[in-house]
This record gives sequence, structure tokens and C-alpha cells, in this order.
Amino acid sequence: MISKRILSFFAAACLSIGITTATPPDEGMWLPLLLKQLNETEMQKKGMKLSAEDIYSINQSSLKDAIVSFGGFCTGEMISSEGLLLTNHHCGYGQIQQHSSVENDYLTNGFWAKTKAEEKANPGLTATFIVRMEDVTKQILEGTANTKTEAERESVIQRNMAKVRKASTAGTHYDAVIKPYFYGNEYYMYITETFRDIRLVGAPPSSIGKFGGDTDNWMWPRHTGDFSIFRIYAGPNNEPADYSPNNKPYKPKHHLPISLSGVQENDFTLVFGFPGRTNEYLTSQAIEEIYAVSNPAKINIRETKLNILDKDMKASDAVRIQYAAKYASIANYWKKWIGENRGIRKANAIEKKQQLEKQFANWVAADANRKATYGNLLADFESNYKALDGITITRDYITEAAYGVEIVRFANTFVKLQQQLEANAPQTEINDQVAKLEKTIAGFYKDYNAPTDKKVFAALLDLYYKNIDAKMHPTAFATVRSKYKGDFNKYADEVFSKSVFTSEAGVRKALADVKAGKKDAIKNDPALQLASNIADYYSKNIMPTYTKVNDNLNLLYRTYMTGLREMQSDKNFYPDANSTLRVAYGKVEPYEPVDGVKYKYYTTLEGIIEKAESGAAEDYAIPARLKELYEKKDYGRYGVNGQLPVAFIASNHTTGGNSGSPVINANGQLIGTNFDRNWEGTMSDIVYNPDQVRNISVDVRYMLFIVDKFAGAGHLVEEMTLVTDDTSGLPQVDARSKAAPAEAQNLSKKERRKAEKAAKKKAKEAAALN
Repeated sequence: MISKRILSFFAAACLSIGITTATPPDEGMWLPLLLKQLNETEMQKKGMKLSAEDIYSINQSSLKDAIVSFGGFCTGEMISSEGLLLTNHHCGYGQIQQHSSVENDYLTNGFWAKTKAEEKANPGLTATFIVRMEDVTKQILEGTANTKTEAERESVIQRNMAKVRKASTAGTHYDAVIKPYFYGNEYYMYITETFRDIRLVGAPPSSIGKFGGDTDNWMWPRHTGDFSIFRIYAGPNNEPADYSPNNKPYKPKHHLPISLSGVQENDFTLVFGFPGRTNEYLTSQAIEEIYAVSNPAKINIRETKLNILDKDMKASDAVRIQYAAKYASIANYWKKWIGENRGIRKANAIEKKQQLEKQFANWVAADANRKATYGNLLADFESNYKALDGITITRDYITEAAYGVEIVRFANTFVKLQQQLEANAPQTEINDQVAKLEKTIAGFYKDYNAPTDKKVFAALLDLYYKNIDAKMHPTAFATVRSKYKGDFNKYADEVFSKSVFTSEAGVRKALADVKAGKKDAIKNDPALQLASNIADYYSKNIMPTYTKVNDNLNLLYRTYMTGLREMQSDKNFYPDANSTLRVAYGKVEPYEPVDGVKYKYYTTLEGIIEKAESGAAEDYAIPARLKELYEKKDYGRYGVNGQLPVAFIASNHTTGGNSGSPVINANGQLIGTNFDRNWEGTMSDIVYNPDQVRNISVDVRYMLFIVDKFAGAGHLVEEMTLVTDDTSGLPQVDARSKAAPAEAQNLSKKERRKAEKAAKKKAKEAAALN
């Protein structure tokens, strides 16, 4: 059951937000292609000095040419003409961890390449640019009008997609991604260019990059220097290439100039990136299931696992390094779901959805044609969600609890091999499968500790056993019940004492036996048997119903979206996030989380020191060098009136995938890097509350301070284009930014004129590069 401590997080007063026919202030993740017709006027009213063409263009360089999908899970931005890429520390965390060891602990100490030769390659890491977008709805939906089922419709769509992708990229090195919008009412294609040689350049120590840790995650005020720096390398002709020491730094079409002017309350802000997944148009039944059933279960499972990992990581540096990235990943959504439930309640989201559905029902009832099209829609939603009773929660327990055990998840990848062995497949096919598995072994066991996983095994499977109705148990649980009286600690003893999957050596020997022709090499392995049993149960008892109902729901939502857009014809609708390039815009502003409390829109280094000296949490430890710079007030050109800005908040609508996205000011200059949302606003994936939703960003001046003053990596700052805002709204290079702070304050008129002349020359050079 969910713990009392977690339940306490859910308690909050309800705050009503009215349903209107206009999009609430600053809500939306908008398609760059459509900014001109949907958003440009409103954005400029809010203070933007750019045009839609400046943001997205296929005819000239634009902001979109500085934005990348970083690894497919985060966003990054180009910040120099030499391929420097800025993203979050937590986005680069896996790469930092992979390069770390007990001897070279870059997680703890940070990493800074002094020369390009010291930059570290990251096999498998990619950076993807968007070349152009295109509305391909007509081509993709061709031939779907006469299909009778969702499966048949999807088959036609997939064939059309393949045809369009092939025609669009023939003779090029580009790829094409086509995705549905508004539940398949519309389709857009992204032509992409993916670079494969991405090298780690710099990362602050975790005491800066993860300052506040799990204590502050999803919270405001925030004081985290959540950034890391990579570099894209290219082959001949500045095009993508596999890693080679002969590759050269990539020359981007555009890189973001960096503003030293900072932010003020009510400043316009634009976030450009790849938001992962939102569900803004769910019905009340769906939100109620998330709030009352699914989220509490997943929170409890993850908290159980986190407690085990935390204890073992504190007891061993080796385990700490092995599980650092895993722990962060697990904890991230654990806390997000807690905040999401809190926000759903605070926004009165379920009741507001019910009001919208009542409004929709009345609108339908008022017209005979609408009745014919939409008359049964809401009733069909209700019946389909009822059909998922017990199914969705069991699916959650399988994905979070059963596959939350590493040995089960890894053994599951060997199920296909065992099936081939039992079917007496040709040895060549078996050897091909073995070769694929062998490629995964080293990476898995590098970050695997069997004693830790054994504890997780016993705890999580016990949760599944006790919290899910016995009729939804895999048959393996019957053995635990009869043989071990339901004691999963005893079951764990057997599995971990007999399974080859507890060690790299054991797995390699088993695969060698398979290649030698031994058909029973892994047949009786208890971890494989459990993984196979769970997979079989899921495929036969959960997946069919889940798939069928969700196919039904997809059709219902597609119809519902058509109806909503017809009913609210004066509203601009934005599609749910789906990991494609989007623009969100808002303004820098504070907020009131609870009655009687108002948060400022910015934080400073002063707050870091206060937290560090509070002794309240180990997450607040800081490097001695940072405290030394604070005591000397040695902030250089990055300080303001004796303070050093660290982070700020704005009302941009963001979600997962926006991590690392640039926060851009009215003039198209970089002012921060997005890394989180406030806890009160995490429900924005489901419902947007303009009074509460805030995105959290590292102030770019803090990033520059850490790189320059803290790390002594000023050579990286020299690559960047530092600017101030002029009255015309166009970027102007700050010639003094290359000078020492004292010199910058004491330029003579002659020196200033010389600097201004140099600035104009530099601006022309920058324009030519961009």
C-alpha cells in the first residue's frame, strides 16, 4: 500500500480554474511551421521582437537550426560556431557516468576538456536537427476512409508513411519522421539530419549539476547548475559521420548568441525543444484512473525500490557509481507523479473535465446532425474505461514491479533465444541471436550489482503478489505460494543462487554452451523461467484487452477532438507533445504555491550557501571552490549588484524532453537552459493551470560563471558569442565581454570606439557564420 508519507503529499486545497473557449495564458506546445498563422501576433504582443520566420524558416538560417534532439530523450542547443552543444547535466548524466570510475570520478569531481583532443567520445549518442516540416495529412490518410477497423486503418497509414518517407529522402542522407497529431486527425513530417559523433566537453561536479538532488527535484526555489557541454563532430562536407579522430567540429547553420543582460519580471520567454508526451485532452474517467489508481501504485513501487538502492549506494562507492544514473531516473518520475497528483487535486482537474463533458453533451443534444455523429461518444468512453478495470493496474505492476527487477528484465531479452532452441531453429539463426545478446552483456553488468538486485527482487515481487488480485497473477506466483508460503525472500534465495544471470561470467558461459549446440543451456534457469512466465502471462491475459480497448479509445478521442474543435471554433488548439519540435512561450513571473506564500522569479548563489550551511540534507553539499568564490564575491562579469543569478522561472508550458531546451529572450538570445518544472505545475501534462505552472531554468550567467570562474575553462567561453540587447532588438556583440571585468569598466572613449568598431566587425562575421 502507498505510504503515509506519500499520502501526505497529496493533501492540498482545491483551486478552480474556469473553462473558457480561449487558450489560457501561455498554455501550449506549438508547431513551428504554424507560428505565423496561429501565434506570431500574440507572441509579439507579449514582447517578442522576432518574426515567425526568424524562429522557423527553410529559406534562411533561423532559431530552429540551433536546436537538436539530444539522444532522442532531451533537447540541446548550439552555442558556438565550433559545434558546442549545451544541454542539462541530467541529460548528459549517463555519458558522464559511463566515463567515470572510482579512480576518475567525474560524477563527483566534474570533467573539463582542456583541448579538443581530451573530449570524450560517446558511442550511440546522437544529435538530430530538423531540416524542415511538412503537413502530409492528405497523403497519409489517403485510402483510409473505407477501412472498417483501427488495425486496418493503421495498416494503410503505415504503408502511406513508408511511401512518403522514401520519396522525401531519396538521394539524401536525411531521415524522415512522420507522426500523428490530434489522435490521427492530422499528420506532419519532419525531415531530419542526425549526427553520430558527439563528445563530452565539460560537466560540473554533481554537487553543482545535481545540487539539491532528490530533495529539490521538481521544486522551487531551485539552485541547480543543471548543465553539461558536448561538441558535435562532422565528417567531410560538414555532414554526419561515425566517430573518427579525423572528424572536425560541426559548423552549425545558426548558433544562439548568449545574453549577459539577464532577465526581469514580465520579460518575454520562448522555449524551443522536443517535449516528450502530454495528454491534455483526456476525459474525466482517464484522469480519475491516473489520480486514484495508477499514480499511487507506481509511486509506492518506486519508493520501495529507491529506499533499497539508497541504502546500498551509501554503503559502497562502487555501487553508488553503478546505480547513480538509474537512481536518478527512477526518482525523477516517482516525485513527478506525487506532484502531478497534488496538482490534479489543486486544479480541480477531474471536476473541470466533467464540466467540459457536460458542456459537450449539451452542445451535441442541441443539433440532430451532432447527435448522429457524437451522440454515443461519452457513453462509449465510459464503457471502454470500465473494460480496463484491473487491466491497467496489472500492467503497471508488470512494467514497474516485475520488470523493475533487473535480473528479470535482462533475462527477458533471452526469451526469444530459448524459444528458438525449443523450436529446433537452425544453428545459424541461433548463433545470430547469441551474437546480438553478447553485445549487451558488458554494458549491463558494468552497472549491475546482484546483491542489490536480490533485495529489489524480493520487495517488488512481494508488492505485486500482495496488491494485485490473485486472478491477475502469473502462474509462477502459485509456485511461490505453495513452495515458499508466499515468502519472496526465500524465492529470491533460490533464483539468485541458481541463475546464470547473476554474473557476466555465468551468462557468457551459457551462451558459449548454446553456440556449442547445447539446447538445454538456459532452459532450467529460474530467472529465465520467471521472465518467460511473466511475458507469456502479459501477452495472453493483459495485452489483448489493453490493445483492443486502447484502439477503441484512440478512435473515440479522434472523434472527440473533432467535436471539441468544432464546438470551440474560436480557440487555437495545440496538439499533444509527441517528441517533435515545438515552441512554448510565456513570461518571467513569480507565483503563489499556497495561501500566504509568494515565490520570487529568481534565485542567487546566496541561496546555495544558505542551503549548504543549513545541514538539512546531504544533497546540499557544495565544493570548497564555489564557497571561496562566494566569500570573495568573485563573480566577474556574471554578477549583478554583488549577487550571482542562478536560476529563474517562467510560465512556458514544458514537459519531459524539454530538458536542456534553450530559454530565449525577445531578441532571439539565450538567457537560460530549461531543466525542470515546479512541483505544483507537474500536472501540466494533463491539465494546465496558469496560476501554478512554471518552468525552471539555469540562468545562463550561472553557467558561464561555473565554466569560466569555477572550472577555469574560459577557452570554452571564448568560443561563445556573448551579447547585450540593443534598442532595435537585434543582437549586438559585447566587445567588452572578452576583457577582464575591471578593464571592461574603465574603457576610454577612444578604446570604446575601437571596441564598438570591433563589435560591428564581429557581428558581421557572426552573421556570415549563421
